[in-house]
Amino acid sequence: MAMELKFHSSIASVNFTNQSSSSSTPFCTYATVHPFRNGTNNYGSTHRKTPPLRISNPSIQPKLDHHQSLNQHQNADLPRLLQEGNLDQVLELMGQAVFADYTVYISLLKLSEDSKSLELGRKVHDFIRRSKFGGDVELGNSLIRMYVKCGSLKDARRVFDKMPERNITSWNLMISGYTANGLGNDGLLVFKRMKQQGLAPDEETFVSVLAACALVEAVEEGLMQFASMKEYGTVPTMEHYLGVVNLLGCAGQLNEAVEFIESTPIEVGVEFWQALRNFARIHGDLELEDRAEELLTVLDPSKAVANKVPAPQRKKQSAINMLEEKNKVADYRCNMPYKEEGDMKFRGLTGQMREAGYVPDTRYVLHDIDEEEKEKALQYHSERLAIAYGLISTPPRTTLRIIKNLRICGDCHNAIKIMSKIVGRELIVRDNKRFHHFKDGKCSCGDYW
Repeated sequence: MAMELKFHSSIASVNFTNQSSSSSTPFCTYATVHPFRNGTNNYGSTHRKTPPLRISNPSIQPKLDHHQSLNQHQNADLPRLLQEGNLDQVLELMGQAVFADYTVYISLLKLSEDSKSLELGRKVHDFIRRSKFGGDVELGNSLIRMYVKCGSLKDARRVFDKMPERNITSWNLMISGYTANGLGNDGLLVFKRMKQQGLAPDEETFVSVLAACALVEAVEEGLMQFASMKEYGTVPTMEHYLGVVNLLGCAGQLNEAVEFIESTPIEVGVEFWQALRNFARIHGDLELEDRAEELLTVLDPSKAVANKVPAPQRKKQSAINMLEEKNKVADYRCNMPYKEEGDMKFRGLTGQMREAGYVPDTRYVLHDIDEEEKEKALQYHSERLAIAYGLISTPPRTTLRIIKNLRICGDCHNAIKIMSKIVGRELIVRDNKRFHHFKDGKCSCGDYW
């Protein structure tokens, strides 16, 4: 059982009234939205390019007489309804056995993937299972991709294992899916099985394999796979060379990473020195960090200046958090407590975290305020508030699944690791970089993200 806590991409993308809002001012609120009441949609935004999704409560179905039902079935234009954003009606009609063609299923899976709605994706999957397209390879690949984007690797693997036939894309999706979720060893096992079945890896496969090796610090394996690209007639691209730098950097082999960059036959861009600077910072090599910083300044001054001179976050990028459970949605986008019960829970959790060794890292507060205020600001980062509400709203041991529009800061990353150990739950956070599976005080990313 898992609860989804979704973080929308901009502050204008979620409303709690039927009016659109483009306000960029962060506010303190906890709200419960019923998006299906009276068939209306409570999501509104002047910034959306596509119509909002409407998903109804499956237990509530309109009563139609026989003639109405027949007429509706005959006139149903599912692609048009999807274009208009009437997802609620499309699912209802499909539930009444209205025929959906191949493109409708592809569109529905894309909507599930983009909205990262695991509940919606599972509904669509159930329709596909009962359709004549159940064994289609591309639909199977779309299902894997959707489940990976929603952070449900168990569902993705179940689809993969049950596919009657697979292509190279199927294997690549599973390898990259495991890697994106911090499960490098599982990704390498899938790669090994793929080769045993006689499939030749392609460029995308090697990118994922190098990332998987970096996750588990399998340097020799990664270098061997990089060298083997020639055997398959694959010419390494910038992504592959950068993958080797990440491989060496994650393992702390910084001198080897520098030598590799300097011997690379392609033009070395900003990405290489930015990665090296980050690894030097992580491993405490100040001299190398300064050197990489100087090179970054030459190649792209904005990269270095932006890092050296802190600037307040743009208001339009304020974090927004939405908690979804069945037909209820709760929204968080502020740095203040959202309600008394949640605040009490969070205060207690903060005390436990300090006892467990948590020390606030105030470097991640960019405002010019005193240390005490900085610590308080860190406590009320939006993802922590969402987690606190999830803890008081769900049964023990329920997995909380969180989707965040901004990159998780280093202090929150450390705090959530400690939280996961205290509460005994798996906390899955998807920021704008990758998935983080927090469990028993550890994160699947290995603290590299």
